[in-house]
Amino acid sequence: MTDRELSAAGIGDPALRAAYRHCRALNARHGRTYFLATRLLPVERRPAVHALYGFARWADDIVDSLGTGADTGRRAAALTELRRSLGHGLRHGHSDEPVVLALADTAHRYGIEHALFHDFMSAMSADLTVTDYATYADLRGYTHGSAAVIGLQMLPVLGTVVPREEAAPYAAALGVAFQLSNFLRDVGEDLDRGRVYLPADLLAGHGVDRELLRWSRDTGRPEPRITAALREFEALTRGVYREALPGLGMLDPVSRPCIRTAFVLYGGILDAVAGDGYPVLHRRVVVPHRRRAAVAADGLVRAVGARLRAGRPFRRPPAPRPMPAPALGGSCPPAAAEVV
Repeated sequence: MTDRELSAAGIGDPALRAAYRHCRALNARHGRTYFLATRLLPVERRPAVHALYGFARWADDIVDSLGTGADTGRRAAALTELRRSLGHGLRHGHSDEPVVLALADTAHRYGIEHALFHDFMSAMSADLTVTDYATYADLRGYTHGSAAVIGLQMLPVLGTVVPREEAAPYAAALGVAFQLSNFLRDVGEDLDRGRVYLPADLLAGHGVDRELLRWSRDTGRPEPRITAALREFEALTRGVYREALPGLGMLDPVSRPCIRTAFVLYGGILDAVAGDGYPVLHRRVVVPHRRRAAVAADGLVRAVGARLRAGRPFRRPPAPRPMPAPALGGSCPPAAAEVV
């Protein structure tokens, strides 16, 4: 299947094909929901999504999983090196780092704004030093770089039936909705990493602070005040899904089944958390396999129908534009302001 995807996308260079395969493996291993939804895309668009996810996963792993003894300095140095590699790859179209090589090729093929990748890297850097957020507005500042830009990166790959700038706010909101769902699911795991993504003012409104969260995590005992705060965060997240929903109809019809499936599956995280009584400080909640299978089957039917209505094979991505001549000297493109 991988070779068919790469050939359909017009990716023939052996090094590029290997880089895209690496990204696809990262997607399959770490992003089960995302990978499942990606399978519903036209075959020639899948490698680009794997490249975008693979790069994001690689950066996130540096922040969260760079060895058991990696201190902040080592993680910061690794992120700085990745940022340097990213800047070089985006400028020149080549890199020794597979995830950067595939990302640079995808950005070039689809004309994705480079600033979106630099904003993402700034958010990853923030995770090294910022451990909580005072207000929801502060959290949304962070999620611009960590999640909204992912939706905006995806938009050129998915295609739209309206001007791209019209669909952009909805794509950004959907990226945020997905991440807020993960924040709710991962409260306990994030707490173990020293981070609390639920806004402090929302928690305080229910008499909850970091110490109470830590107590509940350590003892395994539920606490009604925490449950009330989690319920409010769930409601807030559902509001972001409603904000994003009109954007589904703005996508290319052959891309809609993929994003609709992701929309339902990520929203299902909220359903599972609420249905289980908000046990996220004590165990990881998952969407039942039967539910995932049913949603995927519905998505497949929709994808086949969209292809038939289109009356044509899935389209290839736009031909790459010539790469600019290598610059002589110079530094990496300036990164966006640090998100705090």
